Amino acid sequence: MPRSPKQQFAVIGMGRFGSSVALTLSKLGYEVLAIDADGARVQAVANRVTHAVAADTTDEEALRALGIRNFDVVVVAIGQDIQASILTTLILKELGVPRIIAKAQNELHGKVLSKIGADKVIFPERDMGQRVAHSLISPNLVDFIELTDDYSIAELEATPAMIGRNLKQLDIRARFRCSVMAIKTGDRMNIAPNAEDAIREGDVLVIVGRNGDLGKLERHFAAGGK
Repeated sequence: MPRSPKQQFAVIGMGRFGSSVALTLSKLGYEVLAIDADGARVQAVANRVTHAVAADTTDEEALRALGIRNFDVVVVAIGQDIQASILTTLILKELGVPRIIAKAQNELHGKVLSKIGADKVIFPERDMGQRVAHSLISPNLVDFIELTDDYSIAELEATPAMIGRNLKQLDIRARFRCSVMAIKTGDRMNIAPNAEDAIREGDVLVIVGRNGDLGKLERHFAAGGK
């Protein structure tokens, strides 16, 4: 595939997670190569991505033939076969792929992937579980992204008690030791808002802090606190 100014992606493993990544990237206008050892899975996405091929990604020559090193990012989304996931990641690293994102089944699998060269390891089931748990605690929670074991980013839709008040009045930093990084108003993002910026109905606050502090903040506003 010839290079273009846009990033090019290859996604290996067309299970639920991998096919979702591939199809979303394709919808966003990026060139996507979908790869799976199972021809039926490849066929299921073939009409919705740039290219789709059936290949054994634990075979170095097969990956070379696909020109895998020419892709900017390769996502290893292989499901239950941990050995294939690890071997594929290792081969991609040796072939010089610029950025490798790998899906892990568990913490040990993730550690191995990191050690052999994955640039980022993701845990879809764990991360989704965390998001569901936080949404149960706080109905106003739009999204929750774990940055490290200690710190996360929460997107919190303005509660009735927030509306009409500004950041100085809410005093989130002093009360909860969390920082409001941005305020989303529709499609507009107010980066690094100032203390006098008032919160309006429908606004979403992007807040970073320690997990425990974010939890206190979520519970406080979920309970109708001011």
